[in-house]
Amino acid sequence: MRLKPLDVLSLLAVMLVSIGAAVVNPGEALAQAPKTETAPAAAIEVKPVPPEVKPPAPPAAGPTTEVVENPYGLEALWRQGDFVARGTLIILMIMSIGSWYIGIVKVIEQARMLKDGKEADDKFWHAHSVQEGVAMLKEDSAFRFVAEKSALAAAHHATMQTKQLDLNTWVGMALQRAIDVVSNRLQSGLAFLATVGSTAPFVGLFGTVWGIYHALTAIGIAGQASIDKVAGPVGEALIMTALGLAVAVPAVLGYNWLVRRNRVAMEFIRHFGGGVHMSLLGRGGRTRADSET
Repeated sequence: MRLKPLDVLSLLAVMLVSIGAAVVNPGEALAQAPKTETAPAAAIEVKPVPPEVKPPAPPAAGPTTEVVENPYGLEALWRQGDFVARGTLIILMIMSIGSWYIGIVKVIEQARMLKDGKEADDKFWHAHSVQEGVAMLKEDSAFRFVAEKSALAAAHHATMQTKQLDLNTWVGMALQRAIDVVSNRLQSGLAFLATVGSTAPFVGLFGTVWGIYHALTAIGIAGQASIDKVAGPVGEALIMTALGLAVAVPAVLGYNWLVRRNRVAMEFIRHFGGGVHMSLLGRGGRTRADSET
């Protein structure tokens, strides 16, 4: 078949247009090509690695005070000591408790007696008779005891059939016996204080000697005089010495002070007794108030 020139020109134009489109957009030309199917690659899941977590640092410990038990104290002495050391401690404790108890009781008793003396001066000498003055005083008063014994002696002398002793001697003897009773009552307990004051240092010295004996024994067993072998027994000896002095010194001071206060109280008693004696002798049993009326 014979192509016409017009057909040839149309065919050439179509070919040129196709070639231009391929040059301008090659993707579309490739898209028209047959596609080959390829297997998709396997998806690999990658997990993120967590950062390393470090444990928190422990808080800084503050300064702590460590309580260290004293191996050479009084408690250790009681727990580690033998029967001799414990017996010495018990004796010193009894001495200390007894001396403090007696001291406190005697101070209260002396204060009460001095108060009764002031009351006797205010009430007894303003009564109209000795019997009335006795009744105005307290029943447990030492001043009432002295006045009552003197008045009873004077009344007994008046009823005596054979009067070998005069009234002055008779009443004076009864008065002196009453004053002696009061003095003995005030002196009670002071002997214990004197005993504690004189013997407590020697009891503590005995504990000291016993502690030194233990120290020498420890040195002999160990074969060397190290501080850890002798510190305990020597500490025990020093504690015994200190306890003996701590018991003796208050007892001695208390004894001297109480003896002085007893002298003051007895001066009140003797002065009051002398006034009662004169009242029973010179005024026939009347008090000072009778001389004013």
